[in-house]
Amino acid sequence: MKPSFEHVDRMRVGESFVVYDYEAAHFPFRWHYHPEYELTLILSGSGKRLVGDNYTDFLPGDLVLLGGHLPHTWSSEPVRQRVAAVVIQFSAVFIAPVLEYPECRGIAALLQQSERGLFFRKRGAGIVMEKIKRLSAATGVEKLLSLIEILHLLSKMNAVPVSASAMVHTSTDRTEERINKVFQHIYRNYRKPFRIEQLSRLVHLSPGAFCKFFKKITGKTFSDYVNDIRVARSCTLLLETDLPVAQIAYATGFESITYFNRVFFRKKKTTPRAFRLELKARQEIK
Repeated sequence: MKPSFEHVDRMRVGESFVVYDYEAAHFPFRWHYHPEYELTLILSGSGKRLVGDNYTDFLPGDLVLLGGHLPHTWSSEPVRQRVAAVVIQFSAVFIAPVLEYPECRGIAALLQQSERGLFFRKRGAGIVMEKIKRLSAATGVEKLLSLIEILHLLSKMNAVPVSASAMVHTSTDRTEERINKVFQHIYRNYRKPFRIEQLSRLVHLSPGAFCKFFKKITGKTFSDYVNDIRVARSCTLLLETDLPVAQIAYATGFESITYFNRVFFRKKKTTPRAFRLELKARQEIK
């Protein structure tokens, strides 16, 4: 059974790493890997956890740190109670400058050991689990410092290696190389119009094959993915600047105000102006 490559979308609103709260009817079996580190905390639900060559049961409070390229999945059967987890994902490039500080030697050792996966017992992990639960609600520098604190606390805890071997998975075909080339092109040029023909030539595929390839990897059509990036960037500008909405629309790659408003409402369930007013009101309350 070959794990599938998963692209971790780090193009969030003014953020350099990913934190999200996962909730669903069950944990589907999705045997996959990605270059990023991952810290997963199971809040509710039970089932089987497969990490590398280790297959074991998991319960609420399951806390595991995974190194990059380590295949993994949590899976469970649909039951009456919904499952929930907090997932943190960050790249080696993002964390590398932090590890240069001598005060962070413990974190560097922790991440090095995580290539086999590290399991943290629930006993004694109460404080760090509470910090993980609150991380998705944090913003700005507070969020960054909270992540570093979480990693620091984990580095002080006794962890159990999960997989007997590192079992690092690297793609044997061109899938990862192709998708990374496409993502780099998108992130550098999202303010400009895209042509499928140009992108398909970039990875030596026909336009039709490219569209199928992109949808399989990301779960989204190409236009929907690009709109996600453009809306995310527009949210940052709406919050951090006083630029007119129309100027923000054009600055983030939308070709008309009407289309920008329509896409923004579909993604955020509100208008750009209402989004700006709501977030600035929250800042004033704080």
